[in-house]
Parts: sequence; C-alpha cells; structure tokens
Amino acid sequence: MAASVEHDSPESMEAPQTAVEAEETKTFKDLGVTDVLCEACDQLGWTKPTKIQIEAIPLALQGRDIIGLAETGSGKTGAFALPILNALLETPQRLFALVLTPTRELAFQISEQFEALGSSIGVQCAVIVGGIDSMSQSLALAKKPHIVIATPGRLIDHLENTKGFNLRALKYLVMDEADRILNMDFETEVDKILKVIPRDRKTFLFSATMTKKVQKLQRAALKNPVKCAVSSKYQTVEKLQQYYLFIPSKFKSKRLGSLNKFKAKARSILLATDVASRGLDIPHVDVVVNFDIPTHSKDYIHRVGRTARAGRSGKAITFVTQYDVELFQRIEHLIGKKLPVFPTQDDEVMMLTERVTEAQRFARMELREHGEKKKRSREDAGDNDDTEGAIGVRNKVAGGKMKKRKGH
Repeated sequence: MAASVEHDSPESMEAPQTAVEAEETKTFKDLGVTDVLCEACDQLGWTKPTKIQIEAIPLALQGRDIIGLAETGSGKTGAFALPILNALLETPQRLFALVLTPTRELAFQISEQFEALGSSIGVQCAVIVGGIDSMSQSLALAKKPHIVIATPGRLIDHLENTKGFNLRALKYLVMDEADRILNMDFETEVDKILKVIPRDRKTFLFSATMTKKVQKLQRAALKNPVKCAVSSKYQTVEKLQQYYLFIPSKFKSKRLGSLNKFKAKARSILLATDVASRGLDIPHVDVVVNFDIPTHSKDYIHRVGRTARAGRSGKAITFVTQYDVELFQRIEHLIGKKLPVFPTQDDEVMMLTERVTEAQRFARMELREHGEKKKRSREDAGDNDDTEGAIGVRNKVAGGKMKKRKGH
C-alpha cells in the first residue's frame, strides 16, 4: 500500500493541499525529527526534506518497516539515517543498526553521512568492506560501534571468524540499493545474515527498481511494510537539464580526474562510465558527460543522477555517434521526453581541436628530447663515476676484468 493512501482521511480531505505546497511547508521538525538532529541537518545545508524523506521518515518514526523506491539522488540515505539516529537517542545501544550496501564506495559514503548527522551526539560507525585489512576491522567491531555499514561478503567473514562479534541485539536493518546487492549474487550472504540477526527488528529496504528478486527479499525480511515510492515510472529529477551532442566517433574527448578531485572541489565535470554510474554522491558535480552511451537504458538514469542531487540543478550531455542512434532513442522512450541538441559553435570547437592536436605534437617532441637528454646524461655519469661503489658494480658485471686491466 502506498504511503500517501495511508494518510487519507475525511479531515485531510476538507482542506485540500497540493503535493508541491505540502513539500514547501514541510521541515524536518514537521516530520518528527528531534531538535538536535534538525540542527545537524541545518549544518549540512539540508534546508528542507526531499520527497522520499517526506514519505518515509514519519512512517519509520512510527516503527513501520519501509520499502523505499526512489530515483537516484533523491536523499534516501537521510530517509533511513535520521529515523535510526532518532531511535538511537531514545534508547542508546551499541551495535544498534546494520546497513548493507553493494559496494565499498557507497559504504564509506553512508558512514560519512551517519557521522555528520550524529557528530553532536557522539555516534560511532564501523565500515566493514572487502579490500581493507580484516584485523583493523575486527578491532573496530570489538569497540562495539553504534552503526555497522557493510558489504555482505566481508560481514559474513567477521560473523564467522571474529571472536566475540555478533548482531544478536540488532534493532535496525537497512538494505540500500537492494536490487544491486542481489544482482551482484549476494543472495546467499544476505540469507545467512537474516538468520543470525533478531526477527524482532525494524527493516528498511531501499531500491531503485522493484525486481522479482527484491520482491522475494521483501517477503523474507519485512513485516507488513509500507511502500514509499516517489515516482511511478523511470524518470530523471526535474532540475536536471539533459542534452545530446552528435559527434563522429573519431572526435571523442578524453576522460578527466579521479573521485578525490571531485570531493576536493578541484573538478566539477564527471565523464561517466559504468564505474561511477550508481551510489556515488559527489555534491559539486555540475555537469555529467556520457562519454559512451549506456547499453542498458536504465543505466542512463543512474549515470545522469550524479548531478542535480538533493534539489540542486545540473546538466547532463550525452555523446551520440552514428552508431548510437538506436540506443539513444531507447533512452528517450524510457524517460518519456525528447532531448534537445546541446548548442555548440562548430568553428570554435574545430579551431580548438587543431590547437590541442598541435600542443600534443609539441609535448610529445619535448618529452622525447627530454628522455634522450636524460639517457645521455646517465651514460656520461656512468662512464665518469669512479666511486668505490661504482667500481665494485662494474667489476661484478665485467667478471673482474676491469680489476685485472688496472693491474696490468
């Protein structure tokens, strides 16, 4: 049952209010969030709750299990983090909540938000993911943090092998990006986790899509859940300006930067491939460029969702070559809109292309000359180096012949 249906009553029907008006008047305090957490939201620049937060937070605070279906960049981490922290303040306890995520990047990102929201109340988190030393994670778990954020595989390792660690007192379970967790074949691990945590708990399941696997997991893990869906079809956020740029395949541009450069605000344009297509929240991305058009149309929505997050505006430009027209038309059909062509000055672009090509040619020549100079200087230094260490090395290489020659 949709959350909006649950709130319908004769009293509410007497004073009709549009969804837009309701959103404008809502604050985190209106949703039932305690004052200290409202202040934390202000400090993070969360001026008002997003659609999924308006839907999910009041129900979560009532103690309901939640299925959240939300478009990417909709603020769903806040939708489950705030109710959990609110409950933790009321009944403080170690190993209070577990958040399962599909990737280590998303795990660290969720941990950052929990710590930022809970900084004034001393919330402690542990991130348990692959690719990081297990011993340091065991030590973190031994301190009994309030929140554990984990990928399923590494969590099972610790549940089976770390002495003294268990989740038998757990009060909250969150499965974020559940469709992706299951698509990455973590079903066995998730089943094992569900068997060793209390049945008497609150469960939040968030997913971009409601697949058959997610429906099966919902039946196994949730009790009488409320569905909170902020969009009924695949769509992109309203403040995202989307364009395409037709470009012959031989003229494609080069990829930029790394994740940390975005976080440091040193870069504001993300050239997206599937590595960055979901989960990452890099607040200051203004433009997303789809360098290669996604083969699966749904991936387009996740990619362009790296910008225009949490109410901000942004641009997405997709490079379309002569070989991509059919894929591009599928994307337009999925999101239900025709995308305009991105305006460019062809003469200026071609002039810049010539200048870049010329600069590359000079750079290659200089690098080659520099390499040759370094090689010559090393050779010269090698010939004139008569230090004790150098003579010893030459004697070894030459099998002692140099020593004999000097003796003669």
